[in-house]
Amino acid sequence: MNRRMLLKLSLSTLAISANYSVAKDQASGFPFQLSKAEWKEKLTPFEFAVLREEATERAFTSPLNNNSKVGIYHCKGCDQKLYLSKYKYDSGTGWPSFYKEIEGAVSTRRDRKFFMLRIECHCSNCGSHLGHIFEDGPEPTGKRHCINGISLVFRKA
Repeated sequence: MNRRMLLKLSLSTLAISANYSVAKDQASGFPFQLSKAEWKEKLTPFEFAVLREEATERAFTSPLNNNSKVGIYHCKGCDQKLYLSKYKYDSGTGWPSFYKEIEGAVSTRRDRKFFMLRIECHCSNCGSHLGHIFEDGPEPTGKRHCINGISLVFRKA
């Protein structure tokens, strides 16, 4: 490996790390706040990894992926209402998918991790990581909110 390649690799790693640190700091701007210790007490270790550290659950592991009951999907972090069941559809991706959120319930930011640009979505109340939004969903929005089921709580209507 020559010096030029080493420098490029180092700069890429630094850029990714800086973007990741910025993402962590953005959680402080949400209305519902808990300390890291309080989040760890409230959530299981895996829930904490997904909701607070932006991990992803494996595809086809969430029981909510196949849920077709009428109701509302809430944020597991703060219980804010996020998605109506009528906005849910089977995207075939292995994660609960929605073409629309409840107005004002979801905030977004650019996610440049893993050398690609995606739109990451969070609960607008507590900043918990939900998943990503893609442009390959059904009408009327054309959006696919690809959501970690572990980030959600379903309540029947």
